[in-house]
Amino acid sequence: MDSYEIEVKFYIADTMPQIRENILALGAKPLGCVFESNILFEDEARSLRKKNCLLRLRKDSKTKLTFKSTPVAADSQFKIRRELEVEVSDFSKMNSILEALGFRKEQIYEKRREDFVLDSTIFCMDTMPYGNFLEIEGEKENIRPLAEQIGLKWEQRILTSYLGIFAFIRQQLNLNFSDPTFDNFKTVNADFGKYIEKVRNEK
Repeated sequence: MDSYEIEVKFYIADTMPQIRENILALGAKPLGCVFESNILFEDEARSLRKKNCLLRLRKDSKTKLTFKSTPVAADSQFKIRRELEVEVSDFSKMNSILEALGFRKEQIYEKRREDFVLDSTIFCMDTMPYGNFLEIEGEKENIRPLAEQIGLKWEQRILTSYLGIFAFIRQQLNLNFSDPTFDNFKTVNADFGKYIEKVRNEK
């Protein structure tokens, strides 16, 4: 059975504490904080990227293998992707299996995440190396009203992926690294907000 991820994200810059309070005021339950390490895999022909697909191994409090692809019908209001995900018991061994099958590490990225759940909606407060964001994932009919209830403007939503945002920032700043990790960004001083604004306007 197909499973679809329906979400939008918002750049929340320095308003993270207030947004967190607003989410809790809705009655959402906090699920805790994790540090994520993500590896994207690609084959020799880079066929996954060409088909706008993603194969990811993620480690936080658990280890998950995820495959994402784009649905046939586009949606201008939400970011929608077909998602197949399975929990695996060993990060290192799964990594070795993927490499033995001919996949190679394409990109590594990190984030700090705090999750909240309200019925069928998940709020993900994410600290990326280049800024703070909120992802709201759930059913279409719930996402926009909840976003507005916590003080976010729908026209400021972002449909671009985190790696898409990084790719734009990397190009604009001529960064000499391809992995958006916290260590790589330690010496990068920039107003990321102005670049994220440009990405939002291009959706």
